[in-house]
Amino acid sequence: MNIFITGASGFIGGSIAASLVRAGHHVRGLIRNPDQAPELKRLGIEPVIGTLDDRALLIREAQAADGVINAASSDHRAAVEALIDGLAGSGKPFLHTSGSSIVGDASGGEAGPAAIYHEDALPEPTADKAARVGIDRLVLDAAQRGIRSAVLCNTLIYGHGAVAGSSSVQLPRLVRQAQKTGIVRHVGSGGNIWSNVHIDDVADLYALVLEETPGGTFYFVESGEASFREMSTAIAAAMKLGAPQDWLLDAAKEEWGYEMASYGLGSNSRVRGERARKLLGWQPKRTSVIDWIEHDMMSAGS
Repeated sequence: MNIFITGASGFIGGSIAASLVRAGHHVRGLIRNPDQAPELKRLGIEPVIGTLDDRALLIREAQAADGVINAASSDHRAAVEALIDGLAGSGKPFLHTSGSSIVGDASGGEAGPAAIYHEDALPEPTADKAARVGIDRLVLDAAQRGIRSAVLCNTLIYGHGAVAGSSSVQLPRLVRQAQKTGIVRHVGSGGNIWSNVHIDDVADLYALVLEETPGGTFYFVESGEASFREMSTAIAAAMKLGAPQDWLLDAAKEEWGYEMASYGLGSNSRVRGERARKLLGWQPKRTSVIDWIEHDMMSAGS
């Protein structure tokens, strides 16, 4: 297939694109910075220079491709609208990347009730997440416009990305803070739990969804879960540092900002991704983020 993917220089998009190239697909990848083009070419990805604000470019690329993956932003509604307009009536697949902070409880790093959410019983979003959920629904509704659309709602992703210098969102922030201060910290007591998944399993699922998904389908992407206290303890051991420390939410916000401290690192986000397993036969190969931290995290960055 000829695939167009946004966010091709990023951790998620670049890893998906490189995996698709290895599987024999032709991939064109959107990047903002021309300096990133050589790295994409090294991975066999054809670079397209532009931004998510370039509506005409997005429509043109969507129309020319056999399938489209948005891995650049979960929150850029105009880009999603442009891609949908470019694909309308084509029957082609459109995969949109979301994140499971949409069910985050902003618990301040505490376990709390830690509800577990399923794909067929999603809660109404909080005010903080309403816009993102609105985009997810827009993608799902695109099935009514003749698009084989799907939302892949990723959990905490770990692993090493295909693109040099790229990194995932959550664990590297803990690592960088520890490198700066010599202390691994988690928000609150670190009792909050996140579902998680390895980047290689994410890439495998995107390939399956691209080929086989019915239109209008929502997938949670997960293969395990762990508390942040468990993850920070493993990080401290891997970095040969002392025991991790609790951190007040306000101090964490100063370091990481409101969104990351409250949701990315300070909430519970527990989900079950049953649909990909039952519908597509997805079988994740890596199921322990703790094992990865202990044995692989320090091997090539974080």
